[in-house]
Amino acid sequence: MLRKIRLIVATVFFVLITLLFLDFTGTVHAWFGWMAKIQFLPAVLALNVGVIFFLVVLTLLFGRIYCSVICPLGIFQDTISWISGKRKKKKYRFSYSPAISWLRYGVLGIFIIAILAGFGSLVALLAPYSSYGRIVSNLFAPLYQWGNNALAYWAERADSYAFYETEVWIKGLSTFIIAVVTLVTLFVLAWRNGRTYCNTICPVGTVLGVLSEYSLFRPVIDTKKCNNCGLCSRRCKAACINGKKHQIDYSRCVVCMDCLDTCKHGAISYTYRLKKVEANSGAKPEKVIAGKKPMDETRRNFLSVTALFATSSVIKAQEKKVDGGLATIEDKKIPERATPLVPPGAQSIRNFASHCTACQLCVSVCPNQVLRPSTDLAKLMQPEVSYERGYCRPECTKCSEVCPAGAILPITRADKSAIQIGHAVWIEKNCIPLTDGMECGNCARHCPVSAITMVASKPDDAKSLKIPVVNVERCIGCGACENLCPSRPFSAIYVEGHENHRTV
Repeated sequence: MLRKIRLIVATVFFVLITLLFLDFTGTVHAWFGWMAKIQFLPAVLALNVGVIFFLVVLTLLFGRIYCSVICPLGIFQDTISWISGKRKKKKYRFSYSPAISWLRYGVLGIFIIAILAGFGSLVALLAPYSSYGRIVSNLFAPLYQWGNNALAYWAERADSYAFYETEVWIKGLSTFIIAVVTLVTLFVLAWRNGRTYCNTICPVGTVLGVLSEYSLFRPVIDTKKCNNCGLCSRRCKAACINGKKHQIDYSRCVVCMDCLDTCKHGAISYTYRLKKVEANSGAKPEKVIAGKKPMDETRRNFLSVTALFATSSVIKAQEKKVDGGLATIEDKKIPERATPLVPPGAQSIRNFASHCTACQLCVSVCPNQVLRPSTDLAKLMQPEVSYERGYCRPECTKCSEVCPAGAILPITRADKSAIQIGHAVWIEKNCIPLTDGMECGNCARHCPVSAITMVASKPDDAKSLKIPVVNVERCIGCGACENLCPSRPFSAIYVEGHENHRTV
């Protein structure tokens, strides 16, 4: 029964979180956006104390329930493993293997150092929620969108407009390749060995594994009922049950409940950890704490580093940022911005980089197609604003509504119209009135904050062709001028980013 309940809840979580990355209408986010905010790493980066406390208490009570119910990557691996297990000869294909502690804690140490150093691309590679988000948004979303477009095509011919077409495009080649490699790696590991990734590489799994050592409820082996058949070990996808010694490594157990259904003699039960159990079939009953082991030096060091990480995160969240200068304007079709653009609500480039997990959720929901993964190695896969396909409309706040990690803070429409993320820069030699001798003014007509004024190109001739003048104090950097400038192949106006956003 416990296993069925877990499967039902896990399926609901998995489907809805997947839809968060597939849905481009915003409907799912309105109801279930909170599911992204209760993911462990985004909650830590957002300093969401309530969610962190909830997940810690949940783990201390029931073990790594998070890994088997809430984490979409864990459930995705379970799905692959389940399909692999449907093969008759592979039903009992697992076996117990000792924990590779040096690898687990080594990866976690690198992960923490990467967060503290602000090396977001490495953090994004290792974070489980972000990895799954990239797989869905880059590989599954195009299939979903093509299916939607097919329905829209046939619906239109039936005089129905229940569906509408959406453009399908690869938002970033490097991110797409990383998503493919991640999917293939996870597929092979899960197909062959179940939860190998979760118990050897995943930093979130390692953190929760330390907490689950002290969980109040856990699977316990009753040695009086056990006949040493070994089925539990051969069915455990976490490879954490040593059937010969009647031991379970609770730091790796994801509480999937498979062992409970597998045991034909009822020798495994999910029970209170202080309950009296038999140490072995020939020993006298004694009160023991099932599976409790003395804290070794590695775990003690890990807890010290974790405490340091938590303290540093709070300090970093309060740091003041310093404005940077602007470099020489580059004359390119896709501007080489001296300072990249990050969405309104990010507050600053530094704040955005230190909190973003590159899950691609904001990229997936952006209706204006201005967000795309960065190709900069230091910020690889983290979203940047670019105006080749559209501009950031002042009335749209979707990215701030869905960000679970605090990289983009919630803002209102009124807030967005006043947040300056950059300013427009005019390139004289590309401007159509000067190059083609024709009236234009497209940038001024479409500026939502009236930051561009058309003035006579010749001060002493009021009838001369007009050119744009940008009020940099009023410009909010929305990119309408850059996107809608008719000059080709080089735009005559582009937006330069600001290190720190400000209200105008």
